[in-house]
Amino acid sequence: MDDEQLLRYSRQIMLPEIGFEGQQKLLQSRVLIIGLGGLGSPAAMYLAAAGVGELVLVDFDQVDLSNLQRQIIHNSNSIGQPKVESARDTLANINPNCHIHCINQQLDGKALTEQVAKADLVVDASDNFATRFALNEASVATQTPLISGAAIRMEGQVSVFTGKPGDPCYRCLYGDSIEVEQTCSENGVLSPVVGIIGSIQATEAIKVLTGAGTPLKGKLLILDALHMQWRTLKLSVDPNCPVCKD
Repeated sequence: MDDEQLLRYSRQIMLPEIGFEGQQKLLQSRVLIIGLGGLGSPAAMYLAAAGVGELVLVDFDQVDLSNLQRQIIHNSNSIGQPKVESARDTLANINPNCHIHCINQQLDGKALTEQVAKADLVVDASDNFATRFALNEASVATQTPLISGAAIRMEGQVSVFTGKPGDPCYRCLYGDSIEVEQTCSENGVLSPVVGIIGSIQATEAIKVLTGAGTPLKGKLLILDALHMQWRTLKLSVDPNCPVCKD
């Protein structure tokens, strides 16, 4: 690290759980972020600010006026622009030393697995079960840590899946029978709720990358923002899970 980096990250380096070595790990890390919406916005901004060396941004959507209530990485001048490009511009202003790679398309199959394999960690900020299940399969196949988040109305949840044998995966949590998918466009969402969940995703990502503290491995953290209550559920491995049982 040069003098400018030492000053930029000084408040973080002061933390005994991070220190100089932890900051070096962040600078050498590559994080894949799927989705630059309500969750991906704060997650990407905090990870860039914290000094993650490479961020790979994946989204195939364009910025819409209705996004701006909660997707804080975008602004009014970004309307009509691809979300990955809008996000890249914002992150470059936050930390020009962070290398940003943009993928303006939906990833699936081999292409998704290849990007997950290249990353040290994946942040799932998507908004549908199909993408979440595909990411989980790629995480398990490559043993890449996955930080999962979701939010709707005034509720949110976060968990950390290691992708390693013996630990539960996202499919262990939901199995094959899931409820009818609910979207923010149909049910609404309070803007700070996605900010809270996305920020926790960034926090958990930093912890996993640096080895600090105890990540939410094997746990599901649930937020009820209406009454500002938190619950933590313990997750177990599903012996019949179609993804990780072998």
